[in-house]
Amino acid sequence: MRDFRMMLRPWSLAAFLCLLVVSAVILSNQGNPLALVTIGTRFSEGIPEDAGGTEGYDGQFVYYIARDPATAPAYLDVPAYRFQRILLPVTARALAFGQDALIPWALLAINLVALAAGTWLLERLLVAQGVSRWYALTYGLTIGIFGSVRLSVPEPLTYALVLAGIMLAGRERWGWSALLFALAALAKETALVFAAAYALYLLRHRRWRNLMMFSGIAVTPFVVWQVVLKATFGTFGVGSGGALATSFEVIPFAGVARIITDSPPDARLALLGIFGVILIPFVLIPTLWGLRQGWLALRRGDWSAVTLLLLVNALVLPFVPFSTYREPLGILRFIVGLQIAVVLYAAYRHDSRALRLSTIWIVTILFMGSLVTGN
Repeated sequence: MRDFRMMLRPWSLAAFLCLLVVSAVILSNQGNPLALVTIGTRFSEGIPEDAGGTEGYDGQFVYYIARDPATAPAYLDVPAYRFQRILLPVTARALAFGQDALIPWALLAINLVALAAGTWLLERLLVAQGVSRWYALTYGLTIGIFGSVRLSVPEPLTYALVLAGIMLAGRERWGWSALLFALAALAKETALVFAAAYALYLLRHRRWRNLMMFSGIAVTPFVVWQVVLKATFGTFGVGSGGALATSFEVIPFAGVARIITDSPPDARLALLGIFGVILIPFVLIPTLWGLRQGWLALRRGDWSAVTLLLLVNALVLPFVPFSTYREPLGILRFIVGLQIAVVLYAAYRHDSRALRLSTIWIVTILFMGSLVTGN
């Protein structure tokens, strides 16, 4: 029994439950792992939506790039935007030895390991602050990470690398930390928010040499890759967004307000329900809490890295595009960075109330019901 308790940890529980879910998806689709990729006929067969074409989900674009980068642009909604998240598809292609049939399995293996690794890393960071390791489930058992494994999208890999970068930064290993942030940014550009927070920390503490090294290593690969994308597709990947994407807002929380103002009158009641059930508890309240706590900490003279991680992540949310806010799954994937920052800051402050309240994010796993049946 003691050996079992030693083996039962947040990372193993999250990985085991996720394995059960993805197994159910595959079995319910006659053993076809492509169900995890969620392919739509609009992009795979060129059938327009008004002719009955299905949309699919973002994992299909990861799959197309991994299957054949040369032909993938024909199957992508916005090639530069999708190709900027290059790390997951090229890693899956390498792991599958270029075999099409193995690519969905490779995507699953990478993300499942990343889920376990990211949860384990957060456990270690929490234990180092003297708080319960089980608060790591606020990361590992939420739809932004757990659901992303089922959907074959980059969040598990991105944030596992981010958490490894945070751990190494805490040990003053700035070069290796920056390298991990550079890889994370090539998995998904939202990782740059964390790199920016650490750059601000080094700037505030006038650690010029570390700042130059960290910034150069963390950002240069992403910038170079953007130049390649511009030369190849005629546009940068960053900021271009996928199909029907809108730009970042200038007015704080305008993306939230536009859910109502830019929606058809007959859809507003349903959208208000979504707003109340999803955005208020899981997005807006944590964002406002993070902004307030970060501001109060700076007024106290607390310019720690953890404080800046919280404040920078919270500062991004008011300006998130309307197109992200209007898609419940999209915004729940976007807030993973804020989830990490909130938990780390609450642990740093030994704020047991905030840690307990952060577990509300685990409730988002209930939205997995619509993802279990496959396509």
